[in-house]
Amino acid sequence: MSAQLIHDNAPLGAIIRYCDGTPRPPERHRRKLQAWERHNNTGRLVKKQAGGAVGETAIPASFTLHEGDFGSEAVIVLRVFRTFSVDSALAFSIAERPAVGSILVLDHPGDAGELVHVAQNRQAADEWLSRHGYPNAVLQEVTADEVTADRGEGRAA
Repeated sequence: MSAQLIHDNAPLGAIIRYCDGTPRPPERHRRKLQAWERHNNTGRLVKKQAGGAVGETAIPASFTLHEGDFGSEAVIVLRVFRTFSVDSALAFSIAERPAVGSILVLDHPGDAGELVHVAQNRQAADEWLSRHGYPNAVLQEVTADEVTADRGEGRAA
């Protein structure tokens, strides 16, 4: 799938896999493996941004993946995000969609909202919000209609 199809069809909360088509180097080649992993990895789709223009410069649409958190015990020290333009040359695929009935927690309302958590149900989302404190958070339930529509559009494309 192209980056444009991911931007247009993948639902927030989906696990997206991306790759450049090169074979994985052996484990013993640490530097080559680290370089390979920068272009071949997975992440959760947390944000979609429409294209625009700043003065004379056109900015293409993009999407952002959350690749992971680093820290110790219960303290997150570093969150890793990666943003891709819709004209990226990498190959993308949807590895997993959010489960029907799960709740997406967005940091604020509107199209610019960013996914901050995926909860199994409304109660789990409320508990998570009480501990993490997003005052303008929006909860969206994943419905069967949305998942079916996304899958249908992905096949047609």
